Amino acid sequence: MYATAEKPQSTLDFLFHIIPSSVVGAFAQGDILQVLFFSIIFGFALQFLGGSRHPVYELIKKGSDILFLMINWIMKVAPIGAFGAMAFTIGKYGIHSLLPLGKLMLVFYATCLFFVLGILGAICRFNGFSILRYLAYIKEELLIVLGTSSSEAVLPQMITKMQKAGVSRSVTGLVIPTGYSFNLDGTAIYLTMAAVFIAQACDIQMTFTQQATLLTVLLLTSKGAAGVSGSAVGDIPVAGLALILGVDRFMSEARSITNMIGNGIACVVVGRWVGELNKEQLTDTLSKKGKDVNLLDELEDEIESEIGDVLSPQQALAPISIKESAEQS
Repeated sequence: MYATAEKPQSTLDFLFHIIPSSVVGAFAQGDILQVLFFSIIFGFALQFLGGSRHPVYELIKKGSDILFLMINWIMKVAPIGAFGAMAFTIGKYGIHSLLPLGKLMLVFYATCLFFVLGILGAICRFNGFSILRYLAYIKEELLIVLGTSSSEAVLPQMITKMQKAGVSRSVTGLVIPTGYSFNLDGTAIYLTMAAVFIAQACDIQMTFTQQATLLTVLLLTSKGAAGVSGSAVGDIPVAGLALILGVDRFMSEARSITNMIGNGIACVVVGRWVGELNKEQLTDTLSKKGKDVNLLDELEDEIESEIGDVLSPQQALAPISIKESAEQS
């Protein structure tokens, strides 16, 4: 049984719908765009009135700690819910019901591969290096992300390797950490495809304008706002997320790997734009002409050397007799 599609929203209706009729209503209805709109205005006002020094800031911080603890408890039992959802689906509709999910995974992996080798590969070539040599350079980090399904696990290694490749310390220290929040290529691809998949499963017809707006929203937010009521895709029910909950873990690897590859390339590109990239060092590093050493061990040796220079005893000054001092004066 499929849900009935509602009348699609126009672009003007979508923009006006972002403004909530009431703050309580936005939270009660779970309208993410309205909640984000209120949160941004509230944050600006709080910053204007003193920011972290305002008493409301501490209240919000303590409330966030409580909410995150509750979410942590829920996430620990989330695999049980995913197991139940998949068991119910297979038991009621048969094993063939997993075929659409398998197609979604296949298309998602193919899209990520095309994005990395095609789009990012063209960007790399335009900036003077090869995408294949870059992937070979970060192969250890790729394996770690593949095993942990999290690109955050290799944040220190990526910063060190980008510096070793010729990008300045200031650029890597800004671009790499910032990219974990604002340069989520794999996440944007995943959320867009997942939202379209859920819309098709719920019999919600999306026009080209709605799909383009959906892509724009996800590129700007990367928070999945298009998958809930109030976005530009009509009325995709939150319950539709259960359709992909069982296979989300299997797509997490490609999502995280794509995010990490994009962040590293963005670091090199930004370094070239601002003139903080040593092109010869980049070419030598990617072609393995430089020394093949463990970057973390090298960084540790440099730190120990600097500490040793600071703590090493200075040469004592030779004593000068009173007579010699008088003759010099």
